[in-house]
Amino acid sequence: MTKIPIGLQMYTLRAETSVDFVGTLKKVAALGFAGVEFAGFGNLPAAELKSVLGDLNLRVCGAHIGVDQLAANINGVIECQLEIGNPYIVVPYLTGDWCNSTEAWIKTATAINNWAKVARAAGLGLAYHNHDFEYKVFNGKTGMQLLEENTDTTLVKNELDLYWVTRAGIDPASEVKKYAGRLPLLHIKDMANDEEKNFAEFGEGVLDWDTILPLAAAGGTEWFIVEQDRCINHQPLESVAISMKNLKARGLA
Repeated sequence: MTKIPIGLQMYTLRAETSVDFVGTLKKVAALGFAGVEFAGFGNLPAAELKSVLGDLNLRVCGAHIGVDQLAANINGVIECQLEIGNPYIVVPYLTGDWCNSTEAWIKTATAINNWAKVARAAGLGLAYHNHDFEYKVFNGKTGMQLLEENTDTTLVKNELDLYWVTRAGIDPASEVKKYAGRLPLLHIKDMANDEEKNFAEFGEGVLDWDTILPLAAAGGTEWFIVEQDRCINHQPLESVAISMKNLKARGLA
């Protein structure tokens, strides 16, 4: 299998970054991550953030940018992402009128497609990150289907979150195979083998990574990204370290 660089979605360490953004980035780099995916920028100016990342030899693999911000100032978002060297803007989450009906999904897909056109013209990609609600059915079609049918899939890519795919009752390996060629970013998020189906560190849960990851690599995935929405049994930095340890044990990092 082609070796894929490992990134960390910084939302995992949101408590730590709220206290010391740069110091937390230093700890991420020290653990051996090749890159980071942002969910906020610690109020750092783009030029300063770029300098910090360069000093730490961390690449940017993506950034989660909310739909309200994209709708209000897509050009401003693009300017900042270009400066820090981020190749992918990621739509991270939807609520309410963005996703509560067939009509809402079609309207949202149109907006995402338009943002992707603007991003492409500037040399950036745009991807959509799922949870489980995208698999809710509206008039016979899921939100994921409506998004796919109403966007140009050469423009709008995917960042599958495999925990949430599994939580929705969908086979993650099949979903990775389905999106081959348009899955540049993959959230390698594990699910605990417990009644609550809690989040788990990579390699500590039930997902079949021996099947999933080669499929992703063969399909052109550019980054494997660790994320843990909530860390149940460990402090967030400890959880991140366990995921990295398990990735290294598999020869993936």
